[in-house]
Amino acid sequence: MMPWTIRTWFNASVLIVTCFSPVVLSKGRLNVLFIISDDLRPTIGCYGDPIVKSPNIDQLASKSSVFHNAYAQQAVCGPSRTSFLTSRRPDTTRLYDFNSYWRVHAGNYTTLPQYFKSQGYTTMSVGKVFHPGIASNHSDDYPYSWSVPPYHPPSFAYEKRKVCRGDDGKLHANLLCAVNVTEMPLKTLPDMENTAEAVRLLKSVKEAGGPFFLAVGYYKPHIPFRIPQEFLELYPLENMTLAPDPDIPSGLPPVAYNPWADIRKREDVQSLNISFPYGPIPKDFQLRIRQHYFAAVSYMDAQVGRLLSALDELGLAEDTMVVFTADHGWSLGEHGEWAKYSNFDVATRVPLIVHVPGLTSAPQKPGEQAFPFVDVFSHSVRKFANGRAVREIVELVDLFPTLSELGGLKPPPPCPRSSFGVRLCTEGTSLARSVLSPHLRPNSEAIAYSQYPRPSDTPREDSDLPFLADIRVMGYSIRSCDYRYTLWVTFDPASFQANMTDVHAGELYLLRDDPGQDHNVYDDREHGRVLGKLSGQHHWTSTLTQHLLYFNSGSKAKGLL
Repeated sequence: MMPWTIRTWFNASVLIVTCFSPVVLSKGRLNVLFIISDDLRPTIGCYGDPIVKSPNIDQLASKSSVFHNAYAQQAVCGPSRTSFLTSRRPDTTRLYDFNSYWRVHAGNYTTLPQYFKSQGYTTMSVGKVFHPGIASNHSDDYPYSWSVPPYHPPSFAYEKRKVCRGDDGKLHANLLCAVNVTEMPLKTLPDMENTAEAVRLLKSVKEAGGPFFLAVGYYKPHIPFRIPQEFLELYPLENMTLAPDPDIPSGLPPVAYNPWADIRKREDVQSLNISFPYGPIPKDFQLRIRQHYFAAVSYMDAQVGRLLSALDELGLAEDTMVVFTADHGWSLGEHGEWAKYSNFDVATRVPLIVHVPGLTSAPQKPGEQAFPFVDVFSHSVRKFANGRAVREIVELVDLFPTLSELGGLKPPPPCPRSSFGVRLCTEGTSLARSVLSPHLRPNSEAIAYSQYPRPSDTPREDSDLPFLADIRVMGYSIRSCDYRYTLWVTFDPASFQANMTDVHAGELYLLRDDPGQDHNVYDDREHGRVLGKLSGQHHWTSTLTQHLLYFNSGSKAKGLL
């Protein structure tokens, strides 16, 4: 049994998050198309980004509820995906790296697709849905979660090979890897294959009949940026700018910094001879990284567009709920960081778009297309209306109960205090009411929980992704509408126990005046005095809740906001 000090760190949400009563849907059971992008921050048009061209996702958003404050529970692929697919937080899945399978090492938890499968749905997986390897039992959790064996594109085998033509004309394993697709092995790319397979599966379930749950995991914009070279044309290098806060904040604790080790392993980055751990990357190369990331987003958007268009053309759009999200974000030079591996918003915040036909949009008229493909290279790309904005802070663990309720199923019950022996329950909250009634006043006291492990108080080569046995510090973080607050505390990987009284470092960002989270005021005299008293609390729940209540009740009067 996991100790109370660890297992209940998230339960403060029970005190301050409004629970929604079940929502009755007139459409009954819906098919589900669940689209997951890898490493995608909300750098897309429907979230107000002025640079990135994402017309197909924007079109989906215009007919959906768009959650503007959705957060992952850990900013790395395996732990995040296992977390939201089981609706359990990392301290309950006991997965902080890629090297354990929750059914063996934590509990035999029912997954989101497994639950739909048990209710008569045909469940299918394409691309990266679960993290491959040990984290999903080398099977993508088949046959528990899926009706048919999951599909992985053959061309992914070349993703880390030397297929990127460098300035010297030779092939390299680079970070920046815009390619001529016809010159690639198999003359295609993984996400192109994913789309083709997903369309094939849609055709097959159309013929077979019956409800389906299709999860499609796109690999981009995950590195390397192996994308069709024409997408770079959308982002001329002379139009690129650096991150608005490219320097490491002076008050950032060393334990909080991610030294972007995976970026450093690429040949083109190695040739820059960047010092460890802080760099920096030369400014001209920073601009190229941002250019390639934006281009990768547009490439992924085109695949989403082809998939949605096929859903439409097959006559399935009217009966299919579409959900688009990502496993976590990605730093693009903010705070002097790249990649994910932190508790900052740029690493934990994700897009979350939920489309329920006839409910988040007007019913389709006869002969009308819901999602016609939009060519991003067309000079007449239309601008789409904003979707139904939801400003409340939500979490990816909310997906399981939300999709269940919106799909016409009974959502899983809330997890008890200790849930290792409970197969079906949720550590999230259904967002169905927010999806269907986004005009409701958001709960200003809602919070999201994230966490990140470190092997030491100072950056090491394995700081970004330490093995479980090497974790010594855990950064527990809460995000409210006003604050980002993080405590870095001692963590024992053998017992999965955190010592909340042994605080290594803290971060506190007041978001009204510091939305970029660049000025850590944790050690300011007034904040430090109060937080020092509160940090003596034994339980994570009481520690973080009391801190939050202090700021909500007292800081405005003290002129701190």
